[in-house]
Amino acid sequence: MRDFKETFLEVIQAVLPLTLAVIVIMLVFLGSNLGHLASFLTGTIMVIAGMTFFLMGVKLGMLPMGEAIGSNLPKHGSLIFIAVAAFFLSFLTTVAEPDVRVLSSMIDSVSKDSIDRNILIVSIGVGVGFFVTVSILRIIYGIPIKYLFAISYLLIIFLSFITPAEFRAISFDAGGVTTGPMTVPVIMALGIGTASVLQERSQLSEGFGLIGFASIGPILSLMLLGVLSS
Repeated sequence: MRDFKETFLEVIQAVLPLTLAVIVIMLVFLGSNLGHLASFLTGTIMVIAGMTFFLMGVKLGMLPMGEAIGSNLPKHGSLIFIAVAAFFLSFLTTVAEPDVRVLSSMIDSVSKDSIDRNILIVSIGVGVGFFVTVSILRIIYGIPIKYLFAISYLLIIFLSFITPAEFRAISFDAGGVTTGPMTVPVIMALGIGTASVLQERSQLSEGFGLIGFASIGPILSLMLLGVLSS
């Protein structure tokens, strides 16, 4: 119950300022009637309840699972097993990410089925899965993440010149939606769990950076999809 109360207060603190701002805009600038205001307040209550239970599920289930898997992966000694496990965990988490679903729905409604929604979701998931796998292997081998960032951004700059404009814009938005409430806890817990069992490795320096690196995956995967489709 203490964790539930803390999570509930965190959600209230996050939602309340936005709620007050929207109410002021509706009443002062838009002149909305009481029906619209009641609908908005009802939706706000549902958002607060949904986010509270969602975050509780993340704390109780997703975070411990990610840390447990991350701490056990290096113990198997098989790089193939580590790579496959890290890929599928991050891939499935990304596919389940609500922000990815929202982005794919918006693109589907605007593109009028010219860009297949399922292919879009799978491409984003594959991009995140591949880069998370590279991140886990980087932690195991102790490779500085700055080199991986440099190579990845050079590829992005190169592909930006040959990728169709519509895919170029979507690619960068896809990188942002992978930092949602489902993906972030699992990937961070996976990295921290992996770094925790390696001797003489700092969880602070090794366990973090995965989110920024993983968000590059969808950018590159959708750019490549645009190049291939054109």
